[in-house]
Amino acid sequence: MTQLVSLIGAPTDIGAGAKGSRMGPEALRVADFAATLESHGLQVEDRGNLAGPANPWQPPDGGYRHLQQVVEWNRLVHEAVLAELRLGRLPILMGGDHCLGLGSISAVARHCREAGKKLRVLWLDAHADFNTNELTPSGNIHGMPVACLCGYGPKELIEIGGQVPAVNPKWIRQIGIRSVDPGEKRFVHQVGLEVFDMRYIDEMGMRHTMELALATMDDNTHLHVSFDVDFLDADIAPGVGTTVPGGPTYREAQLCMEMIADTGRLASLDVMEINPALDVRNRTAILAVDMIESLFGKSTLMRR
Repeated sequence: MTQLVSLIGAPTDIGAGAKGSRMGPEALRVADFAATLESHGLQVEDRGNLAGPANPWQPPDGGYRHLQQVVEWNRLVHEAVLAELRLGRLPILMGGDHCLGLGSISAVARHCREAGKKLRVLWLDAHADFNTNELTPSGNIHGMPVACLCGYGPKELIEIGGQVPAVNPKWIRQIGIRSVDPGEKRFVHQVGLEVFDMRYIDEMGMRHTMELALATMDDNTHLHVSFDVDFLDADIAPGVGTTVPGGPTYREAQLCMEMIADTGRLASLDVMEINPALDVRNRTAILAVDMIESLFGKSTLMRR
């Protein structure tokens, strides 16, 4: 059966510390995202861009920057992603900054509750995004979505999915992490989040990492991938707001994506934090599209 895919643009940098990720959806379109997916036999509908509040670019208030606007954007994302899932389609959220992962994943969790499915979330990122307003050095909410999903955050954000917490931390696997704030580090440990940081990948290899991250899934598991493009090494993906050196190489990242594809269970996807203002000739969006091709089964040889 042909897989039905919906592209949803969320052009905002409302939760970020640098301007520019609002242009991410257009950068992906310029990189021929839809046509590339269609070349792999997918039926793709581009639903256009969501229209939310502008970025007022204000300082933090109570440890949060732009809380009300972030809430509004995440509600829009939640409704859009949930609508596509209820139609039996695979939603791809084109960000925008990673605070929107809250709206997207809370929608996926809600859909799983409705459909009686189990959920596994792979969070591919340089950052754990597990800050709270008490721990954050910046107040930027793109550093908080995983904490909010797990029930730690302002009432308006943690309740978006209709249940608190929206997800159990045990359903999440974080991969590629290499930048965690001091207070956040203790909090991640306390909550028991499963994190495969870059040291783990260096020591054990990407294959072993992904085998563990994908273990114990069955036919009733909905697999969601939240792909922050700063997951990739900054040398190959310069167009992101918060580059951190020492990320996965091109081949390590491809293996990660290919092993996800091999499960056949990918059911929703976020592509976040592409910032064309910091990029070189759209290189990062082109690379992201290349990686997502592998998520949908591109491989060098025919594989069983």
